[in-house]
Amino acid sequence: MVRLKLWSAGVAVAVAGLVVASTPDAATAATSKTRAEGMTVIATGLDNPRGLAVTPEGVVLVAEAGRGGQAPCFVGGQDQVFCLGATGAITAVRGHQQKRVVTGLPSLGTPTQSEVLGPHDIALTPAGPLVTIGLGTDPQRRAQLGTAGALIGQTVRLGPSGANSFADLAGWEAANNPDSDQPGAGPDSNPYGLVPYRDGAVVTDAGGNTLLRLDRRGRISPLAVFPTTPTPSPFGGPNIPMQFVPTTVTTGPGGALYVGQLTGFPFPVGGAKVWRVTPGQAPTVYAEGFTNIADIAFDHKGRLLVLEITANGLLSGDPTGALIRVERDGSRSELARAGLITPTGLAVARDGTIYISNKGTMVGQGEVLRLLVR
Repeated sequence: MVRLKLWSAGVAVAVAGLVVASTPDAATAATSKTRAEGMTVIATGLDNPRGLAVTPEGVVLVAEAGRGGQAPCFVGGQDQVFCLGATGAITAVRGHQQKRVVTGLPSLGTPTQSEVLGPHDIALTPAGPLVTIGLGTDPQRRAQLGTAGALIGQTVRLGPSGANSFADLAGWEAANNPDSDQPGAGPDSNPYGLVPYRDGAVVTDAGGNTLLRLDRRGRISPLAVFPTTPTPSPFGGPNIPMQFVPTTVTTGPGGALYVGQLTGFPFPVGGAKVWRVTPGQAPTVYAEGFTNIADIAFDHKGRLLVLEITANGLLSGDPTGALIRVERDGSRSELARAGLITPTGLAVARDGTIYISNKGTMVGQGEVLRLLVR
């Protein structure tokens, strides 16, 4: 059962129908640890923390993908077994106090917890607080999870009665599969990035290689379908089709949408781009030369921030990430690297403070970092 908890410390923060407050004796105080200049740990002990959202009052909301469960299970891509559990959550962080304010969300994990899919992102939208729940395989496999897995592969809305279906992205992918003309592009859905947009939201389906608009009633319409890219094979021989894998979307200058890509295999160093998407027009490259983008955002001065989950590439075995700022003139600054271990989420508060989900592929070790920069 999905549970919503109240968190109060004299100040209650209303989040579009979800009340988040703080109680010092019920909340967990994170140990303050300075990593790099201006970077501090403000939350610890998280299970695969992914996307972040910051309320106008400065409360940081973290989508935790969870740790999977014991059953039911299915065999997904690359013959990996994924099992379901109600271990996904939303944690709220205010100052150095943290508390899970939503629990019981669905989570899929391998038996060793080497890969976990679940709540991937959270956004405070005109339609209410929305959360994407990952799937990462052919939507037909979802049926093997039974009723307990009904919210897998969906965008859900949080409210006083719990989490309810808002938009079934996996179902839409199964019915439409808009990239079916591309090599190796059978139906595949993995809802991931999420951003408020007009009366609803825009979401990336990292498995379906699509950017989708959700209106205030959860109705789905496609904004962009991203193609494969012929890429040199690490084994030699002819080029192979590299999947786009859009992991993140945000709004930015000119009111356009900006999409960051992880890229698929072989995950080339420098092969990821940020694309600008204006509805009704073909996507264009906004910035390039990045590696395995996990998240993007614009700071309060309109500069692009790019978070790389692995700065040296997913095949390098090096979990070190990086945060890069693209200046208005196109020059770049590396804001952080030391201490970033598979970082997965990025958000900027109204005052310019940057928040990062760190150790985002680890159970019980995930963190939220606060970064102060000029």
